[in-house]
Amino acid sequence: MEKREQENVLWFDELHRSDVNLVGGKSSSLGEMTSSMKIPVPYGFATTTHAYRQFMTETGLNDQINSLLNEINDYENADELHQVCSRIRQMIVDATMPSELAASITQAYADLSEKMGETEPFVAIRSSATAEDLPNASFAGQQESYLNVRGAEMVLAKVQECYASLFTDRATYYRHKQHFPHEKVALSAAIQMMVFSKASGVMFSVNVANGDDSQIVIDTIWGLGEYIVLGKVTPDHFVINKDDLHVLERSVVPKAIELRQTPGGGVHEEQVPAERATRPALTEDQIRELAGYAKEIEKHYGCYMDMEFALDARTDRLWLVQARPETVWSNKNSGQTVKESVKTMNESQKPLVKGLPASPGTATGKVHVIADPQDIDQFEEGEVLVTLMTSPDWVPAMKKAAAIITDNGGMTCHAAIVSREMQIPCIVGTKSCGDAVTETLQDGDQVTVDAKNGVVYHGNIQAQFSSQEKSTECGQAEYYAPTATGVMMNLGDPELAEKYADLPADGIGLMREEFIWTTYIHDHPLYLIETGQAEKVVDMLADGIAKVARAIAPRPMVLRFSDFKSGEYRNLTGGDKYEPHEPADLLGWRGASRYYDPKYIEAFKLELAAIKKVREEFQLKNLNVMIPFVRTVAELEKVTQLMKDEGLYRGPDFKVYMMAEIPSNIILADQFNKYVDGYSIGSNDLAMLILGCDRNNDTVAHLFDERNLAVKRAISHLIKTAHHDNKTVSICGQAPSEYPELAAFLIQQGIDYISVNPDMVKATKRNVASVEQRIMLDSATGKGRQNAETYEW
Repeated sequence: MEKREQENVLWFDELHRSDVNLVGGKSSSLGEMTSSMKIPVPYGFATTTHAYRQFMTETGLNDQINSLLNEINDYENADELHQVCSRIRQMIVDATMPSELAASITQAYADLSEKMGETEPFVAIRSSATAEDLPNASFAGQQESYLNVRGAEMVLAKVQECYASLFTDRATYYRHKQHFPHEKVALSAAIQMMVFSKASGVMFSVNVANGDDSQIVIDTIWGLGEYIVLGKVTPDHFVINKDDLHVLERSVVPKAIELRQTPGGGVHEEQVPAERATRPALTEDQIRELAGYAKEIEKHYGCYMDMEFALDARTDRLWLVQARPETVWSNKNSGQTVKESVKTMNESQKPLVKGLPASPGTATGKVHVIADPQDIDQFEEGEVLVTLMTSPDWVPAMKKAAAIITDNGGMTCHAAIVSREMQIPCIVGTKSCGDAVTETLQDGDQVTVDAKNGVVYHGNIQAQFSSQEKSTECGQAEYYAPTATGVMMNLGDPELAEKYADLPADGIGLMREEFIWTTYIHDHPLYLIETGQAEKVVDMLADGIAKVARAIAPRPMVLRFSDFKSGEYRNLTGGDKYEPHEPADLLGWRGASRYYDPKYIEAFKLELAAIKKVREEFQLKNLNVMIPFVRTVAELEKVTQLMKDEGLYRGPDFKVYMMAEIPSNIILADQFNKYVDGYSIGSNDLAMLILGCDRNNDTVAHLFDERNLAVKRAISHLIKTAHHDNKTVSICGQAPSEYPELAAFLIQQGIDYISVNPDMVKATKRNVASVEQRIMLDSATGKGRQNAETYEW
């Protein structure tokens, strides 16, 4: 009998949690619950890491893969990374599995059939990497799982595909960034009996919203559990007292779709009948049964646990399909509290300048006053940027700034929006608040910027803020109450995608293409076409877009096509030749009006080619697009036809959205509906055009307010009209995070998504959950406050 370390296959009842090096975290945990506990786990077996290494050695793939990985010059180059990883995955899938290994897996599948009394049973095949599910080196979710697989030949194929999934673009990039050697990772495939899931979900043996370990949390949906992981369905939510298993809180929400097994193999999506959609997916007895398992598993493992479960439609039996240590609260000491230590500011410290707190945070540094954008190359890393106002071509300097202060601008100006996204402390509009910062501060002045309160102080006194900031940090876990209203994230700079990928956002609601032009390309598209460099545009756009799509996958992202104004385009190299001088370019040649214009159409085709490359060559199907500043229905028809001519068709996996930022978009929404899948409200421009108020003009800035009843009536009408034709509506302005009451209004009107800058994702998630709970309570009791405003028009 061979030693266990030399076996190709081990059964669950032969495995323990100490066998991570043999079968990875997932398989060893399934084995532990099967062999050492009385927990219902679908039976099965696992291929070993020895089997994986045997496969890689005997096929000669090890040397080939290492050679290819060593050829990657730049892991940030999405095109290069994708090409190498695609070649590696194809090599693994195409390789012939060593006969001994193939025979071991085939025999184990036959034995499973006999043990279960089923001919060629359906199985789930889940990847289990040796480094995943460990508190300090978690690679969970990086590899693939395959459901409803049947037959030995298909099992062998899917095991091989599991092996290949170790080299997805994202997994390879992740290991590189974590400095985790590729050769140190091996993969096991857990082959277990398929649960024909009537319902499924996740549970935690600690309330991950607040770290309360006297509670258990359970989220559940109809059908297979993949849709809860992907965030496609908002689950029912239960909080259970761990001591007596009494249900403390419950939230049952409509669950309109489910993922089901296809009879012949594979899975498909189905609509949930209306009567069942609103019912809880589990009974109270089943909730308590699951909570009992969670309590037992936590006691056995000795730490907080994260578990997945499924309810079999054939037997109404609950099964545990995964258990792993919870990664946020597990390492925290029980009962540890945050010590309050608040220090007040030195009263003798007098403010130098005051302004609008556009992007919160504190920073200290030497002042560098720049009046002309031609001088931004002189700006040094870590300086405080002081200027009149920024525009897109200032982004390279802004990215290096410790903080940003401007004379002009309001809460929706370029400096404010970009700084919030990049999480750089920023104060704007100092001139309107008393003193122009460009006249008050001098080059070289050492200052501390308190952008939370909009105040600039002399000297380096940041230490006086640090204890204040730390005292408010309560170690919040990355778990948030489920909501029906999605919370998306705005993003522009592709370099920030990985940094923000772990935020609890439902996707990217707005990616601004302009960042790629000003940060990486620099040149006017028509100039590049004239000088024979059109491919440069396609490649660099595709590379930047792919970084974001890959980082956020499988969640969706929406790219807004370029929306520079003529003055901003003119600042790109070569732009003088192609751009008109417009007295009010904010209302001029921008957005959709450019795309079909004979003078610009070839440039827009380059953007379309980049989209096509990301979706078809890089296979990043989570990329969708949005058309900005569409004045007429005829314009939208021309642009969407142009997209079709270039091979981009609307469909189930490619959505085309439109910015709703012009009154005509609202008034004619019933006609615009024909050409798009939904809308994203640009509340800044919409409020400006409804109120006839230049949002960048300090003189009338006090009149600009997205909460104005006229604006709210327009939004209400758009949501109702869009939903009539099953179109979605989101909002991508900063207003919902700046004004919680506006977010409440949007949710009450039935908006589908709210998209905010990264720094506000967590707060907005909490606010949305709170508002939705208030709405449900008001509906249940009939005691909610009545709104005096009416939104019909």
